[in-house]
Amino acid sequence: MVAGIGCRKGVTVDEVLAALDAALSAHGLGRTQIDALASLPQKRGEPALADVAGLLQRPLILADEAALEATEKKTLTRSEASLAATGHGSAAEAAALAVAGPAARLLGPRIAIGPATCAIAHAEARP
Repeated sequence: MVAGIGCRKGVTVDEVLAALDAALSAHGLGRTQIDALASLPQKRGEPALADVAGLLQRPLILADEAALEATEKKTLTRSEASLAATGHGSAAEAAALAVAGPAARLLGPRIAIGPATCAIAHAEARP
């Protein structure tokens, strides 16, 4: 299970955790069920993302562009602001799908809380 995170520059740890917890709650999941956090390459160096990954003791994986491009038809949300800023209609959804792998599916659309968004992708279909 991968939590994709999208955010504005300068987002705080608390803001990222709020979006993550809201997305997990929406799907009846807890933090311990997440295997990794994912984001876009543009978010390299965003301190809050690394801090949240450290707090949760999970890796932060920055999706590669080829994997991100392959997710375009699988995302559920299209934000014009995200598209303009990142080239993806939903940074969180694209990152989660790209890192979870080609067979991944989203559990639902991304959740936006303030300056952070979170989407959860599962690497295999649920029964």
